[in-house]
Amino acid sequence: QVQLVESGGGLVQAGGSLRLSCLVSGRTFSSLDLGWFRQAPGKEREFVAAIQWSGSSTIYADSVKGRFTISRDSAKNTVSLQMNSLRPEDTAVYYCAGRNGYMVITPRDYTWWGQGTQVTVYS
Repeated sequence: QVQLVESGGGLVQAGGSLRLSCLVSGRTFSSLDLGWFRQAPGKEREFVAAIQWSGSSTIYADSVKGRFTISRDSAKNTVSLQMNSLRPEDTAVYYCAGRNGYMVITPRDYTWWGQGTQVTVYS
């Protein structure tokens, strides 16, 4: 089993920044591909960013490319999402997720999920 716990959400003005973190436990951290997803009220959960188990490869949704950066720290067993130039449309609950195998962007292909952290961007 893998446990994921997100932190770092909050309320921020448009144009501001937030850094989300996800602490991963219960399985070899270095074997996991990790991703961030988000879900706004009334909308489906959508892909934000993912990072390969080795950290050598990342992918981003077009809507966040150039503004968000995903990274992982094997010493701390954490995956982070640095979010800059935030927009009101970034408002959502953000989820950390993990899987074994290869890096993908579809939520249904991820095995383990955190409980989510709320990000609210106001104009």
